[in-house]
Amino acid sequence: QVLLEQSGGQSVQAGGSLTLSCVASGRSFGAWIMGWFRQGQGPEREFVGAITRSGGTRDYADSVKGRFTISRDNSKNTVYLQMNSLKPEDTAVYYCAADPFPAWPDRDQRDYDYWGQGTQVTVSS
Repeated sequence: QVLLEQSGGQSVQAGGSLTLSCVASGRSFGAWIMGWFRQGQGPEREFVGAITRSGGTRDYADSVKGRFTISRDNSKNTVYLQMNSLKPEDTAVYYCAADPFPAWPDRDQRDYDYWGQGTQVTVSS
């Protein structure tokens, strides 16, 4: 069983910054695409961003491009989501996810086999 353990969620004022972390227990972390998704008040979970196996390429949703940065440290089995210039509309439960059968780009949540427990990010005006 692969476990993804998330941390870092909290309440922040608009314009502030926050970093989320996700640590994987899997033995093949470096072979996986890692993605971030979020569930706000809308009906669907939406794609936030993803990073390739070696971290050389990143993909972001238009809503967060220029404000959010994904990085990974394969020696620590960890992926990060750095969020800057936060807006109230960023309020959501954020999930990290792993795709062990990588293809690129990788925006479809159905391709991800392993999911973190989610963490709440609340941005106040």
